[in-house]
Amino acid sequence: MNRTLLRRAGITLLVLLIGAGVAHAWRSAQVQRPLEGFVSGNGRVEAVEIDIATRQPGRIAEILVDEGDPVRAGQVVARMDLQSLQAQRVEALAREQQARDAVAGAQAQLAMRRSDEAAAGALVVQRQSELDAAKRRLARSATLAARGAVAEQELDDDSARVRSIAAAVKAAQSQQEAARAAVASAQAQVVGARSAVAAAEATTGRIDAELQEGVLLAPRAGRIQYRVAQPGEVLPGGGKLLNLIDLTDVYMTFFVPEAAAGRLALGAEVRLQLDAAPDFIVPATVTYVASTAQFTPKTVETASEREKLMFRVKAQVDRRVLERYADHVKAGVPGVAWVRLDRRQPWPPALALRSAP
Repeated sequence: MNRTLLRRAGITLLVLLIGAGVAHAWRSAQVQRPLEGFVSGNGRVEAVEIDIATRQPGRIAEILVDEGDPVRAGQVVARMDLQSLQAQRVEALAREQQARDAVAGAQAQLAMRRSDEAAAGALVVQRQSELDAAKRRLARSATLAARGAVAEQELDDDSARVRSIAAAVKAAQSQQEAARAAVASAQAQVVGARSAVAAAEATTGRIDAELQEGVLLAPRAGRIQYRVAQPGEVLPGGGKLLNLIDLTDVYMTFFVPEAAAGRLALGAEVRLQLDAAPDFIVPATVTYVASTAQFTPKTVETASEREKLMFRVKAQVDRRVLERYADHVKAGVPGVAWVRLDRRQPWPPALALRSAP
């Protein structure tokens, strides 16, 4: 009795499986057969991949994520060994402080030179006043000497005094010019010291930027696909550590014949049927149509050859769908892309949109 029941249950299960297989094959056949107003092409699901690499050569200190881990945009995923750069930063800060001290010293020297210039200018004024007084006295002495009221010796003394004070004026003016030159030199020293401060600050800023680059961030949200290197390895500049795949930026590339490419417009509706989930139809949109044909002879002279012209098309998957089914998205899955050339044609039932299983 039990054997009979088991045999009947097995037969029933076999019939159900055969029926399901036939139904699936029928639905697939309905889609694969040519449809009026539609064109199809085979392709694979692709996603944007980004290599996370170090800009500067160095040793990997730690990698904070593993293959398959989801990451956020800006998340720290790895760190390089930064001890050498940190030491360079300390040295750069010390040089920066030295440069600031040099500016302070140059400014003090400039103040002293300006004070010397002011003193030299006052001395010039004093000597010029003395010269004016001596010239007036000489004029009086000359008048009195012409009348015989004073001795010739006094006239000679007043004349010598004028020449002496005139020489003193020239000496004071020379000192003033020297003081002005010293002020200009001190000003140049201040400018040079400030330039040294700017150079030291730039060096510190460069080292800070290199320190920041030593902390590797995820450039966008996605999932870690590969770990290319391991902690402790020494990488050159541009050495890759991780491969990130953005599963919210997914597309399929496929090819259509020339006749269909001529009717295909950007923004045309596309539906993708993946081999891994044939009952789940993925909506997409045409975002690129090649302007030149692919894998065809360079010279096309016959109608039969023109029929071989194939144009590359890119269909972008709706981001909202990808965000909703992020855990189900897989790159590299083959499938068929169906494009509706005539908007008046309704989509067949086999390509109707459904929820993911």
